[in-house]
Amino acid sequence: MAAFIPFKLSLLLSLLSNIGFLPETSKNDVGIFPPTCNRIECPSFDLIEVGNGYEIRRYNSTIWVTTSPIQDISLVEATRTGFLQLFDYIQGKNKYKQQIEMTAPVITEVLPSDGPFCESSFRISFYLPKVNQANPPPAEGLHIQKWKSTYLAVRQFSGFVTDYNVGVEAAALEASLADTVWSPAIKKSQKDETTSVYLVAQYNSPFEFSGRVNEIWMLADLEDELLPV
Repeated sequence: MAAFIPFKLSLLLSLLSNIGFLPETSKNDVGIFPPTCNRIECPSFDLIEVGNGYEIRRYNSTIWVTTSPIQDISLVEATRTGFLQLFDYIQGKNKYKQQIEMTAPVITEVLPSDGPFCESSFRISFYLPKVNQANPPPAEGLHIQKWKSTYLAVRQFSGFVTDYNVGVEAAALEASLADTVWSPAIKKSQKDETTSVYLVAQYNSPFEFSGRVNEIWMLADLEDELLPV
């Protein structure tokens, strides 16, 4: 457990800092393995396709601990708020008083608002390590979510996550999928016809200024037997 403390504290500082003013690069790519996943546990997936600016992945059944919806105009601020709740949870603020290892990525589900000055709704999640998935500790105000086999369209980008660049990257992912066989499955997964739902996955500590990997995830409503051929 002690070996993970520096990483936990650095990631905490990342989300407590005003990361919108930290240096970032503009490189966008696919197929980059997050270095963080060499150090701590990340959910496994099968790579289905690599396209022009996107990947299609199939994640195996996973368990996540998730906040209640947080209303805010800022993804950065909402992620900070939710991260603190989840960090307390893995430090033992749960029904079993059990400490849980840090994992990656931290994901933020985004249900965008109708306007630039309106609050959006965000839910922040930690992936639970395999050792805790059989009996996840409950906690007040948090929810245990089980994802069955899940298909995601993914776009990677580097640098630090800001309120501006997540919107740009989400729009770029949506555009790259527009004329592909995956587009109907993405649209089908949306909660309604007017709101695009996506997730932002963050992998790195704040002190890693190179090799940073972030991702935009969009759910695809797709069954194995319906995979394009």
